[in-house]
Amino acid sequence: MINFNGNLSEEKNIISVDNRGYNYGDALFETLKISHGKILFWEDHYFRLMASMRILRMEIPMNFTMEFLEAQVQDTIEANQLSGKTARVKIIVHRHEGGLYLPETNDVGFIITVKELEHDFFIINESAYEVDLFKDHYISPSLISTLKTNNKVLHVVGSIFAHENHFQNCLLLNTDKKVVEALNGNIFLVKGNVIKTPPLIDGCLKGIMRTQLINVIKTLPDYKFEEASISPFELQKADELWVTNVIVGIQPITKYRKKEFSKDIAKLVLQKMNVKARLS
Repeated sequence: MINFNGNLSEEKNIISVDNRGYNYGDALFETLKISHGKILFWEDHYFRLMASMRILRMEIPMNFTMEFLEAQVQDTIEANQLSGKTARVKIIVHRHEGGLYLPETNDVGFIITVKELEHDFFIINESAYEVDLFKDHYISPSLISTLKTNNKVLHVVGSIFAHENHFQNCLLLNTDKKVVEALNGNIFLVKGNVIKTPPLIDGCLKGIMRTQLINVIKTLPDYKFEEASISPFELQKADELWVTNVIVGIQPITKYRKKEFSKDIAKLVLQKMNVKARLS
């Protein structure tokens, strides 16, 4: 069952060929994690979506309140018999069809889909997780590059490259040749007692888990947090590298080229992140 503008339906072929998200990438999305019926970090997701809609000059409907959208998510969860379970939810907001590059209207519609997940909260993946740099294309840093739009062709091509070369992920560079993010999340680097992540001005996604982890790391008495650019030369000198997003929490990178990494600090931080998620 999917939710199309508030109407629940089993029909999946509901998007017109004139849909602006399909034709021009004129759409935004939020990926949520539901644990036992609760949306994790819902307030942060909601305000990021509203801010992103304003940046793209979409008209925010009067009924697009936090309570309204949460109810729409819960209705979709119930319709798919996932109440009380763990699920991945995707909210897509697209501008109504009409026009070419210049839209005929700034009004929007939405689609909500759900998929069951295995794990309730966040666990460390102990499997090998090797990455490399993807250097065929670069992220151009801007305010738009920090948004979750459906203009993700760079990430698609990068994912194909990773698959063809037997990597679990790739790290993306911006036009200044700084490490910005992974294909499916933000990047954190641990060196000694310093934990850092690239700043938004470098072009990385304004990730919800990124924000949550920054707040957790700042409470650790033995570690210092830095929001600073990461050069490719730093990667092989790091003690730990992480990929982060709201579905997995922290995914430790185990190998980059000839360097292998530990995951002890990732486990410590993720443990505190789980406590925060349960209390939120």
